Amino acid sequence: EDIIMVTKWDKKPLEDHFDHNWALVNELEKAGKMKRVKEVKKVADMANFIYVRQKGPYGNGTPVLSAASLVENETFVYIWGDDLVKSTVPFTKQMIDDHKRHGKLMIGVQKVPKEVVNRYGIVKLRKGSMEIQDIVEKPSVSEAPSQLADFGRMILNQEIIDILRESPLGKDNELWIVDAIRTYVRNGGAFLAKEVEGGEWLTTGDPLNYLKAILKYALDRDDIGSDLKDFIKNCVCKNNCE
Repeated sequence: EDIIMVTKWDKKPLEDHFDHNWALVNELEKAGKMKRVKEVKKVADMANFIYVRQKGPYGNGTPVLSAASLVENETFVYIWGDDLVKSTVPFTKQMIDDHKRHGKLMIGVQKVPKEVVNRYGIVKLRKGSMEIQDIVEKPSVSEAPSQLADFGRMILNQEIIDILRESPLGKDNELWIVDAIRTYVRNGGAFLAKEVEGGEWLTTGDPLNYLKAILKYALDRDDIGSDLKDFIKNCVCKNNCE
């Protein structure tokens, strides 16, 4: 499988992370740490990684255009690096399996508390279905059409790319993917909201949520989860007792 990462000048460590680190492999082999060798090699062998520099205006629609020549006339998954989904069945697989059944484009959504809908893009669904009628960016509590917040996991196609190419810059003079989705829907395209099954969306775009996501993954690890849980309990007890 091809994984295209759209980066900029200061993201070289990202490229190095998914590359073969032969110096490290050599040192691990000398030390007889063959299990670690397999772990290091596995990262680079997971997929064919392609790196593209972002060109064009700011905005989350621009990476799609930057990679457009590599996905021309194909259906593809678009993922934001700071949106994780922790689920029993990988959420991207859930989306791909659904797409194979119905052939429609999709965006990931998750129900959020009513009092925080003004932090997210909230989808308005057509009555009795998961088909999107509109997406309202950061609505007030009273004006929110639902409690389903969209996030950065989508299945898109060439039509979305074509719309982006013709789209004017939107809010803050940036190119927004949601504007292209809304145009696609207004033009009669069927675009579905896909809820996470057996898991949850974790955003890591701010320090607190970043730490929460790390803890949730770490607590589920067989090698460190139990010790970490004890550490957290001790910290909570100590702070409450002082």
